[in-house]
Amino acid sequence: MPQSYAYLRGEIIPLEEAKIGVMTHAFNYGTAVFEGIRGNWNDEHQTTYLFRLREHMERLVQSAKILNMEVRDSVDRLCEVAIELVERSAFTEDVYLRPMVYLSGEVLGVRLHNVETDNLIFLSPFPAYLPEVARCHTSTWRRVQDTGIPPRAKVTGIYVNSALAKTEANLNGFDEAIMLNENGHVSEGSGENIFMVRKGKLITPTPADNVLEGITAASVVQLASDLGIETVEREIDRSELYIADEVFMTGTAAHLTPVVEIDRRTVGNGKPGPITSRLSELFYDCIVGKNEKYAAWCTPARLRVTS
Repeated sequence: MPQSYAYLRGEIIPLEEAKIGVMTHAFNYGTAVFEGIRGNWNDEHQTTYLFRLREHMERLVQSAKILNMEVRDSVDRLCEVAIELVERSAFTEDVYLRPMVYLSGEVLGVRLHNVETDNLIFLSPFPAYLPEVARCHTSTWRRVQDTGIPPRAKVTGIYVNSALAKTEANLNGFDEAIMLNENGHVSEGSGENIFMVRKGKLITPTPADNVLEGITAASVVQLASDLGIETVEREIDRSELYIADEVFMTGTAAHLTPVVEIDRRTVGNGKPGPITSRLSELFYDCIVGKNEKYAAWCTPARLRVTS
């Protein structure tokens, strides 16, 4: 029988036993960094493939460094625990892992220093995050700036910014938000990087546009390059998205999701375009272990058979 497990205080325990106190610093002040890692189930192989596991754990450590937080486990150990959690949980469906480094001390006071840290990872089944094609809304909420909370660090507290944008979009009848930066240029979705296609090229905002340096985005750029499709990083105006040939979003939760409407304007012909479709097909083969060329991107966690 599948069961969710968590790694907390150095031990693997059932998820329902993984508790923190109400005075925990991270709970009160958002002082934690995290990652999201997809485990994609391949029924034929009876295997869950963890996508870019090591790269996600390395980015977790980088985020912690920005906040000057101690990471108690090595990247190797965090990867080992992630595999163990998936194998123990024995889900035969897609799962989502949430590794975190958080200030675990039960103390009051706004600061990052002189507070104990801990690492945790938990796992849960996770269905599709967005519809097969998405309708997007340009948010009135601006993407937080690097001079406020560094957007290249996945800080838990920063996601209030994303939540405001996501809820605004949903309440206005859209699937997802597109956020602009303080200069009025396109930044990203509430939890996704964004790409447009114009004249056969991929175009995406630069990291200087307050964009999280996405692991899924980098993977798609590599796939595009291997298909002979050039990617250009530059500033993008909101109105440029309206006249793009194609638009899509990428992220751990969203995978690669075509965008067919923005602010009630149809993108292209209102259907996933040819470049988006080619990349999507190749990407989905990669994440479930069906493409040997990109096998290094996937870490297998095999279903344990118990008597």
